[in-house]
Amino acid sequence: MPTSPSVVTDPSPTSPPATRDRRADLIVVLVALALAWWVTSGMWRDPGTRMITVNSSDQALFEWLLAFGGHTLTHGQNPLFTHLINVPDGVNLAVNTSVTVYAWVFAPLTYLIGPPATFLVILTLNLAATAVAWYWLLSRHLVRSPLAAGVGALFIGYCPAMVSHANAHLNWTAGWLVPLLIQGVFALRRPGNAVRGGVLLGLLVAVAFSIAAEGLFFTALALALFLLFLALHPARRAEVRAALPGFLRGLGVTALVAGVLLAYPLWLHFAGPQRFHGTGFDPGVHSEDIAAYGSYPRRSLAGWAGLGTSLAPNPTEENSFFGIPLLLLAVACFGYLWRRADRAFRATLAALGVTAVVFAVLSWGPQAKWNGRRTDQLLPFGVLDNLPVVNAALPSRLALVVAPVIGLLLAYTVDRLRARPPRHRATAAAWTAGFAVALLPLLPAPLLTGEREPIPAFITAGTWQRYVSPGGVLTPLPLTLDVTPDGQRWQAYALAHRQGEFRIPAGFFLGPGGPDGRGRIGPVPRTFDTLMDQAGRTGLVPIITEGSVRESLADLHYWHVEVVVLADRVHGAKYDLDEDALRRTATALLGPPQRVDDVWLWKVPA
Repeated sequence: MPTSPSVVTDPSPTSPPATRDRRADLIVVLVALALAWWVTSGMWRDPGTRMITVNSSDQALFEWLLAFGGHTLTHGQNPLFTHLINVPDGVNLAVNTSVTVYAWVFAPLTYLIGPPATFLVILTLNLAATAVAWYWLLSRHLVRSPLAAGVGALFIGYCPAMVSHANAHLNWTAGWLVPLLIQGVFALRRPGNAVRGGVLLGLLVAVAFSIAAEGLFFTALALALFLLFLALHPARRAEVRAALPGFLRGLGVTALVAGVLLAYPLWLHFAGPQRFHGTGFDPGVHSEDIAAYGSYPRRSLAGWAGLGTSLAPNPTEENSFFGIPLLLLAVACFGYLWRRADRAFRATLAALGVTAVVFAVLSWGPQAKWNGRRTDQLLPFGVLDNLPVVNAALPSRLALVVAPVIGLLLAYTVDRLRARPPRHRATAAAWTAGFAVALLPLLPAPLLTGEREPIPAFITAGTWQRYVSPGGVLTPLPLTLDVTPDGQRWQAYALAHRQGEFRIPAGFFLGPGGPDGRGRIGPVPRTFDTLMDQAGRTGLVPIITEGSVRESLADLHYWHVEVVVLADRVHGAKYDLDEDALRRTATALLGPPQRVDDVWLWKVPA
């Protein structure tokens, strides 16, 4: 493809491997690993006793998914549907984030060191691999300068959104998939590569669906928009016309391979049991504040200095937060590159700009918000939100597409400046100062971590096996939900340590039961779990009547619960829980408990 004198415009080899600086490659890999360790350093002291404080519920969920996935691999069970949680209905994991590929690949590690340590290993590798994968794409296919590739890759790998999602999101931190998908798509245009390239891309799509289906969807939308705009540009039409037949054949092979591999997961997702439409999350709440684009994230050097804001719906969703200096630098980079580009590269820049603007506007959600205040202005996402699949996406996460575009502009600019240094020292100093002022405040800070509640000896010693029949049902108090994840933590321990299976009612998952056929977190509440939740939250014993006793017993029988267990210390992911109020409420409903090891235990009467 035609290129500007010093900038490659699309994924195609720039120079023979022998001429590349391997020392630069090693430096970028080491820096990426060091930053990944720095961000996760709070947990490396002791993964078994440390947790991410702002999102311990998602951490518990992913640890359970790793233990469950490894268990399905060694026991030949279905990895995409389970009755171990949400008894008796079960959970459709195809409409959740199953991370089955991670669970299977890292199963030996999970059995060796436990789910918490495996979770930490994957999270750390995700961050480092994202930066390294982007460096590979940039240095091998897009720019000639290793410094330019390193600047762009490290920014994308440790941009505010990636650091924010490092708060326990193994799916969204798997950003290393995106550059591989981009290169896989562009490789389809090479003559004679339709079959081989299509097979490889189909396999990659199947892996990406398992790890981060929503991220795969966003990547596909962004690539489609970029390629459509590029194809319509007069400077690219002839080139697109020549490459289109082979490209379409490659996409056909990709669709065939991915369709075969994903036939069952897609059926479960759209037509299987326990499916739902949309999500249980309000798109108005989970949309990006327009002012957030010019603000700083909390887990950054600027946030540490007190410049961070709380414009995100929660600390794991700071999907933009670039700061005004970086936005100005991105505009300056775009203008600088535009003035020096040929027609072909201008088409690439225009397509990048359109993609970034479209996704930024969509990330604002159905109605505009400015500095925390919602306006009545209807935005494009409000129209698209009724479309299938789109209604299952959180609009704020569409801002994740903007960061790679900015990273590409940074890399292209550094590459151009390295190839043709400015004539005046003042100009060079201005560019250096601009990059420093824009990027230094965004240097990541370590995640906030704290001590996790220990798993009781009743579980770790295997004592539970004397009170629960094989495959029987045990429930902790309060019942397992996103805000009270103990049950899945206990179950993950039992599975990873090959103690056998016990099932639990409820659980942290997305399932049916929300308004208008949408999803909700956990099952629809019943009398028993409502009473226990009230006691744990308020510290007060609810009024117990004969009717509430009768209904609670009916609930326990509906779930087939054999024993109810209360640990001495109960973990609340969002608030503290009152163990004494829980014990007194359970006693009022079920009678006096037994003391077994370090838990209170009630046997449910038949």
